[in-house]
Amino acid sequence: MVVNCPPIVSRFGAAGSEPRATPAAANAIFYNIPNMAESPAPQTATRSGASALRGWLRDLAISVGISAFIIMFLYQPVKVEGTSMLPGLQDQERIFVNKFLYNVEPIERGDIVVFHYPRDPSKSYIKRVIGVAGDTVQIKDGRVYLNGKLLDEPYVPAEYEDTRSYGPAVVPADSYFVLGDHRSLSSDSRDFGPVARRFIYGKAEFVYWPVGKLGRLH
Repeated sequence: MVVNCPPIVSRFGAAGSEPRATPAAANAIFYNIPNMAESPAPQTATRSGASALRGWLRDLAISVGISAFIIMFLYQPVKVEGTSMLPGLQDQERIFVNKFLYNVEPIERGDIVVFHYPRDPSKSYIKRVIGVAGDTVQIKDGRVYLNGKLLDEPYVPAEYEDTRSYGPAVVPADSYFVLGDHRSLSSDSRDFGPVARRFIYGKAEFVYWPVGKLGRLH
């Protein structure tokens, strides 16, 4: 860095006389020492730049740490593969799964849950909870009855219904009866039975891609 210092102006008297400061250099220390009132400015600027950089790096580290915590312990991004949850969820859409919620709240009817497939835990499925432990589930020609009452399912359009029957059956303790919204294409509890709680690891809550469908799941 080049620092421009003001020139030192001096006047000499008679031979042998000492140099003295002119009024223009009255607040400078003589013998070519730079003006001390002006020299600290570049150092201050340097210190300010270094401080700003340290602050930026600190904020970045905190942001990365918070993001890692959220992904590891709270929310997990998941890509939907398949069409069993049409029309609410399309193939290849991206969603956030809340992995923490069920540590503090119970799984409820109507929740869209993500779980390890009981017959092959390396795979994950996404379905809607229809019945909880103790519920009696029966399906007659595609119509679902829960504890003897016809279930209202506005999330299943007529074109996605089927005519399969099931039960009646009581959902075992600590288990959940799940179905896909696209009934004619879904492999669900009608095929592999109720899902034990230990296989369920989160609730699908939010679509983040494509942007046009950004929003909460219902």
